[in-house]
Parts: sequence; structure tokens; C-alpha cells
Amino acid sequence: MTLMSLMDTQFLAFLIAITLLSVTPGVDTLLVIRNTVRGGIRDGVVTSVAICCGLFVHATISALGISLILLQSAWAFHLLKLVGAGYLVWLGVASLMAARRGQPLPVQGVAGMTNAVSLWQPVKEGLLSNVLNPKTIVFYMAFLPQFISPGDPALSKSLWLASVHFVIANIWQIGVVLMIGSAGKWLSSPRFAQVLNAVTGSVLVLFGIRLALEQRPV
Repeated sequence: MTLMSLMDTQFLAFLIAITLLSVTPGVDTLLVIRNTVRGGIRDGVVTSVAICCGLFVHATISALGISLILLQSAWAFHLLKLVGAGYLVWLGVASLMAARRGQPLPVQGVAGMTNAVSLWQPVKEGLLSNVLNPKTIVFYMAFLPQFISPGDPALSKSLWLASVHFVIANIWQIGVVLMIGSAGKWLSSPRFAQVLNAVTGSVLVLFGIRLALEQRPV
């Protein structure tokens, strides 16, 4: 595919739509904020990149038509939804347990504090939270085809659009990470740690329960 075919007349519409989607607060932004406070700028950036890497998985699935199989198979879609919902609930419970312990969050750059988790932890949390989210599969299945012409190679065009989404989402989320990371001493307060963990944990659990109870789209 040539650059001109990638930057077609529909590209501007896609760019506007995906930008608005990226800056809309949701589970991804919540997880990035939590991990930034927990492990500093490093963990926040890694979480953001890991989340956005999941977009390529969804783009590939969408282009290959596997999403259609999931949407047409009630048990397969329901199973995926329950797995994703369960993972969100698990993340939420972990945050609530941290709030109950009342320990200060380790914030990178604050004297005497280091990252409490390995680099693999934010990678795993970010990637799984995106890949296991059936809403993203449904969104990509319904959204991307609107910007792919009949003569376009579906996989190449889908991956190109996912690349654009990857860049825009990371710009937004890493911007959030940098804003939060600049408030290190304030964020290291034990009281703030309890409040943040309690709020994010509750929201993640509610997101998970809501996802599990939602009806399958028709």
C-alpha cells in the first residue's frame, strides 16, 4: 500500500473520531493513573504502551474475521466477556486490599522510595486489560470497516489505523502520566494512597460487574 492510499479522504474522519475516543476517560486511563502513582513515571509509560499494544491484537482479529465468529457465537462471546470482567474485578480487589493495608504508594523520584513491582507487572496489567476487553473487539469490528475500502488489503489497512490509534492514545496517556509524575511528594502521602486505591478499586470492580452483566450486542 502507498502512503497516499493510507491517507485517503476518510483518514481525517478517522483521526478525529479516534482522538475523541482516546481522550474519553475509561478503564485504560484509570489503570494508567493507578500504576503511575504506584510505580512512578516508568510504570505509567509502560502501562500505556502495553495497553496500546493490545490494539494491534484487536485490529488483526477484526481484519481476519475472528471477531465476527465471537459476535455470532453466544458462548464464545460470553466466555470472553466473563474473562475480561473477572480480570477487571481482580485488579479492583487488589487495589481495595492495598487501600485496606493503608501503605504509602511508592512514587518514583521521591527520596527513599523505589518501584515496588517488576517491569513485567505494568506490562501484564496493561496488555491483559486491553486484550481481554470484549468492548474493544466489538468496537474495532464495527468501527474499522467504515474506513476500509473494498479494494484495500484489510489486514494492512487495519494495522495502519491501529498504529494511528496507538500513537494518539499514547500521547494522551503519557501526558497524563507526566502530569501525575510531577506531583510526586503529594502523591506519596499515605492518605492519598488509601483514597486512590479505594476509588480506583471500587471503579474497576464496578466496571467488571457491569461488563459481566451487560447483554450481548445483536
